[in-house]
Amino acid sequence: MDQLQHTTLPNKEDIQHFPLFQSLPAEQIMVIDRKEQCQAIATELMQAALLGFDSESKPTFQKGEVATGPHLIQLATHERAYLFQVNTEILAFLKPIFANRDQIKVGFGLKNDAHLFRKKGIELNSVIELSKCFKAFGLDNPVGLKNAMALLFRVNFPKSKSVSTSNWSRKQLLPQQVAYAAADAYAPVLVFEELLRLGLLPKDIPNTSLKLRIRPNKINPASDA
Repeated sequence: MDQLQHTTLPNKEDIQHFPLFQSLPAEQIMVIDRKEQCQAIATELMQAALLGFDSESKPTFQKGEVATGPHLIQLATHERAYLFQVNTEILAFLKPIFANRDQIKVGFGLKNDAHLFRKKGIELNSVIELSKCFKAFGLDNPVGLKNAMALLFRVNFPKSKSVSTSNWSRKQLLPQQVAYAAADAYAPVLVFEELLRLGLLPKDIPNTSLKLRIRPNKINPASDA
């Protein structure tokens, strides 16, 4: 534990020189907007012990403009990312997954996501906010995903403001939106597994068959470049 406290958070300049994060390839990313697609993946998704989790909403720029998100909900396993374009059928399919106490959902900055989900009538159980799991490194403030990836894996996790503030309600997502959204759900899976290996997860983590179903992370999330 003392060794972790001496592990310093890389600065922005150092991170820029790290190898780029290697996310899931395009063929392992599914964009889902229909009930039939949900039914095709229901078994594999509901059997997952661990799911990376995030959501995206169309930004509001005008004063008094009402937020209507989330417009995209991302879930990811170690092998695949699922990008759900929100509609009534999609929410009905996802509701029992988010309520399931035996499936761990992990991510960063989930407070706003939780607020939006409550407005949609979705109950969130067994959700872990990873940004608060870095106190062993001497970091008392919440750590964002980009810094977490740099600290744990020495990789540069790109975060594009132009993509993050783009229109997430569009029917046909842009390729850069798909890649961005998938990475934001997939990377927390790697962070969780590394924190699990280091013994740094909260003590109140749901006591399921989690450790039997999740293997320690053995993949270097950096590109070969």
